[in-house]
Amino acid sequence: MLGVAVLGCGRIGRVHARNLARHPRARLVMLFDAASDVALEAASELGVKRVGTLEEVWADRAVEAVLIATPTDTHVPLITAAVKAGKAVFCEKPIDVDLERARSCWREIAPHRPRLMMGFNRRFDPSFRALRERLQRGEIGRLELAVITSRDPAAPPLAYIKSSGGLLRDMTIHDFDMARYLAGDITQVHAFGANLVDPKIARLGDIDTCTVSLRAKAGALLQINNSRRCEYGYDQRIEAFGATGMLQAGNQRATSVDHWSAQHTAARDPVLHFFIERYLEAYRAELDAFITALSEGSPLKPDFSDGLEALRLAVAAEESLRTAQVVDLS
Repeated sequence: MLGVAVLGCGRIGRVHARNLARHPRARLVMLFDAASDVALEAASELGVKRVGTLEEVWADRAVEAVLIATPTDTHVPLITAAVKAGKAVFCEKPIDVDLERARSCWREIAPHRPRLMMGFNRRFDPSFRALRERLQRGEIGRLELAVITSRDPAAPPLAYIKSSGGLLRDMTIHDFDMARYLAGDITQVHAFGANLVDPKIARLGDIDTCTVSLRAKAGALLQINNSRRCEYGYDQRIEAFGATGMLQAGNQRATSVDHWSAQHTAARDPVLHFFIERYLEAYRAELDAFITALSEGSPLKPDFSDGLEALRLAVAAEESLRTAQVVDLS
């Protein structure tokens, strides 16, 4: 069984730790969090050891892999230390908010031939994955247009936004990765941004609403739309249009029951509230893919290069936003 330590016991760290604790081919060895009370609470819930220093993680030979779910500004030093300690790494997105820092990280760890997977969980959503597989089988011919919708139910706390790197690097980065997952390499980026949700976000120098148009190397055009506020829940949809048809993956709901009455037709349950509920199965599937790849010695995907490319698209979108120009990446 693969021995894993989880670094970071916040909301997403807990999700991963619980999934590891239940996984039949992995063993959750220990937990670490800079906030010792948070780590202690999680360790008590899961019945595993809490360690007070990272050195204990690096030195423990029972830990074969680490799962990094800490704040973004800690990702690069933790990835570097883990790789140098001989551990495989699963790291939540993004690698870093700074592209050059992320590239420098790769230059430092590359000689160690790292085994590293990035946490772009939406690739593992059953509906999105099925859409992509059917697209690749040619069910709608060559991809011509794609629309990726991602809208949060509410903006995160201002303290989070202040340190997040901004909407494009923090939220849209998932959609940049999804664009590459569907259409391959991207050659052009054109972004529009606005503050339509909360003026306090504007005062932090960030946007809360955006559309991004992309051109893929293979020719397809893609459009991403994001909002920090969605009154009806967590809106997550993909539409792929091709020469011979269309594929759609829609929102998920608590049930598939429709209610018809004199007051309304085909009323349905609300869409799921937020990312943990919506992507619960995806989080399990990506963790299973990580464990399986390490057990079988097969390639890890999405990998560090995918993290770099998603961040590169975010940086290009910010340049487009600043200059009001199309940014050419070809």
